[in-house]
Parts: sequence; C-alpha cells; structure tokens
Amino acid sequence: MSVLAGIRAGRPLAGPETLHIDVTNGCNTNCVTCWDHSPLLTVGRGKAWKKQRVDAEIVEALLDDVLALGGLRAVIISGMGEPFTHPDIYRILAAVKDRGLHLTVITNLVAADPDVVLGMGIDQLLVGIHGASERAYLEFHPSFGPREWQLLHEMLACFAEAGRRFKHVQVIAACNAGELVSMIELGARYRALQVNFKLASLGGGTEAARISDEQRARLLGELVPAATARGHALGVAHNLDVFRGQLEAGGAATADIAAIGCYMGYAYSRVLVDGTVLYCCNTEVRVGSLAEARFGDLWTGPVWQALRDRFRRGDFLDSCAQCGKLNQNVKIARQLRGTP
Repeated sequence: MSVLAGIRAGRPLAGPETLHIDVTNGCNTNCVTCWDHSPLLTVGRGKAWKKQRVDAEIVEALLDDVLALGGLRAVIISGMGEPFTHPDIYRILAAVKDRGLHLTVITNLVAADPDVVLGMGIDQLLVGIHGASERAYLEFHPSFGPREWQLLHEMLACFAEAGRRFKHVQVIAACNAGELVSMIELGARYRALQVNFKLASLGGGTEAARISDEQRARLLGELVPAATARGHALGVAHNLDVFRGQLEAGGAATADIAAIGCYMGYAYSRVLVDGTVLYCCNTEVRVGSLAEARFGDLWTGPVWQALRDRFRRGDFLDSCAQCGKLNQNVKIARQLRGTP
C-alpha cells in the first residue's frame, strides 16, 4: 500500500488515494449541528456564499490532474450543502465513473433521483439520517417535515429492494442520543452496509446541540453496549468501537488524536467549491488554492510537507480534537500497527 509506505518514508510516494470534492454550498435543509446552515449559528453564512457551486468542467480538470500523480482510487462528492441540489450533479458523478474511480456521495438523499442513482452504478452513498424516529429526524433537520421523513424511507426501501447496500450516517446530538438501538434496527430494516456513528463536531453556536453529561454517561454505560449487542444479533456492521472512543474523549473533544495519529496528508485531500485545497476535511488546515497552483504542485510542495512533518511530530491544532476523519485515521493506524 503506497499510503503506508509514504507514511513510513515521511513523504507521499504518489498522489492521494481519496479525493474529496465539494460541489455546492447550497443546501435543502439546516441540520442543527451544521457549521454552515444550522439555525443555531451565532453568525450565519451569507446568501452569496450559499449560492456558490463548482462548474463541472473544473471538476473534470481536477480529476485528471490528481490522476496524473498516480495512486488515486476513490472520489468523494459532497458539499458544505447537499450535492444533489447541484444542477449538473449527474454529469459530475459520471465524470468520476468514466475515469474508473470508486465513487462515494455524501447526501441526505432527499433531493436525489433513486432511479438515476441506481442506473449510474454509484459505488457508495453515505446517507445522513441522524435519527431513527420522525421526532428526532425533524428536530435534527428543522426545515424538513413529515414528507421528507417519508421520502427518505421510500428511497431507502427502493435501494434495499434493488439489492444496493449503502451506509447510514448517524451524527449524535442531544436530540437523538437515545436512539442508538433504533438506529441499528433502521439499518437492518434497509439492509445498510454499515451504520456509522459520529459524535457531532460543534462550534459557532451549534454547541447548543451537544449531548449532556447525563446523555454521555448513558451512552457509555447503557446504549453503546445495547446497540452493539443488537447489531450483533441483526448482523448489522457498525463503528460503535470508534464511537465509544469519541465519547470517552470527553468534553468538546471527539477524538484522542494524539493517541491515534493523523495520516490524511498521505491519503486524502478535500477541495472546496471556491478552489481552496485542504490538508484534510478541517477548513482551518488550508494548503493553497487551485487559483494559485495546480493540485499536483500543492501536493508535492513545501506547505503540504510542512504540515505532514508537524502532525508527524504530534503538534496538532486545537481543532484536531474534533477530527472529522477519525474512522480513516483509526483504520490506517491499525494497519501501521498490524492490528485488526
């Protein structure tokens, strides 16, 4: 694996294996935990920012540039909004598949056309559900109503009937913290490939959605064990071991990054709608911009390498305590240590 070899060498031996591209800032909902659209934000995003979206031609050129580095295997399409609201989303998705790359889309699903999704052969959907009951779902998505909850179920059922197994994402906040077992059961009902649990990373006013100390104690002492047992009984894959680690980090932290390590600078990069190139998914860790240089030049350049060296020394940012790539870092750390 070139990523592991690059980590051991202290510099990448090829381009990133995974490229994450944001295609739109516009969204069809307002999740309470969202740093960009939540009604809890003390300072919200402006209308001009929310209207920004990337041109399909720019995505195609970026894909070719990263492919030229070697190593690219997978592309994630998402946004600081909902990717299926982009008017050219299916052209963008086709551009990824036409290049033989594994394609994942991060979505709340409501704006998608399930028949087109199935016909395109999209490899994976990370479906943000964030609740197992209508009450919790609507509290998490204040702009949605019962129709969206029904539509979500209709599309999940459509995929299950077609034999397509996608992943469910359950971001845990105060409004849905009691539903872990039901979330596993929802995954079983629609034959989810896996149910991924994640403690909400919060800031800018969204801290109001954080789980309470009492909820954290109940999650650790009762709900995580119960959901783990239910997952075993129903044959539902999950990441509750990683989620437990998030809970044990305590306070605002969602990751013990010093114990795990950060390896994203060898495996992954995210590009925002405006061309900003990020070291990882953290918008504080900016490497450069496609308006200033090609991706390949940034990837092999001094700014990126300085960040790799910094994190290799364990000199992390405060925001790294809410690592958004925790599952991936844990997976690579286990591979490096030869543990399952």
